[in-house]
Amino acid sequence: MGGEEKMMEKSLVLIKPDGVQRALIGDIIARFEKAGFKVIGMKMVWADKKLAGKHYADDEAWMKSLGTKTKAAYEKKGKPLKETAVEVGRRIRKLLMDFISMSPSVALCIEGHGAIEKIRILVGATAPILAMPGTIRGDLSFDSYELSDASGRPLQNLIHASDSKEAADKEIKIWFKKEELHPYKRIDEPLLYRKVK
Repeated sequence: MGGEEKMMEKSLVLIKPDGVQRALIGDIIARFEKAGFKVIGMKMVWADKKLAGKHYADDEAWMKSLGTKTKAAYEKKGKPLKETAVEVGRRIRKLLMDFISMSPSVALCIEGHGAIEKIRILVGATAPILAMPGTIRGDLSFDSYELSDASGRPLQNLIHASDSKEAADKEIKIWFKKEELHPYKRIDEPLLYRKVK
């Protein structure tokens, strides 16, 4: 296996219902392609509860971690939550599942050198209001936890991107069958992965 093949990674990217409804699909995909990444799988999916439940897994450790962070953020604002961390995480999981299944999403499998980390950088901070200009969320959204809390909904941040190789491997299998992925070589790969002689 060549060195460039070892550097290649795959990531799952979802353009969430808010990105689809706002007609941002093309703009978002173009950002990844311009950065040198390849879309090797793409489909529009209206997630049902089963698919949403696989993506936002019924995992107590994940819900506890999510709930703990949320409780800490509320305490910092002087609004402590009475629920346990797991109860908070379970409530947020339900909101996320409802949101991802409210209308179609576009599922993408994106491949490239350092794809997981670089895609997360291109996407920007989870809360769009804190995302830097130049990132997808920073340029195309302004949602905040305060606005989403006041509206009784989860954060609308346009996009999901795998946060680790382990997550990417798991998430790609949830959204894509093996035969739906089509690796290929971009015409500019000899330049992108050029070796000095």
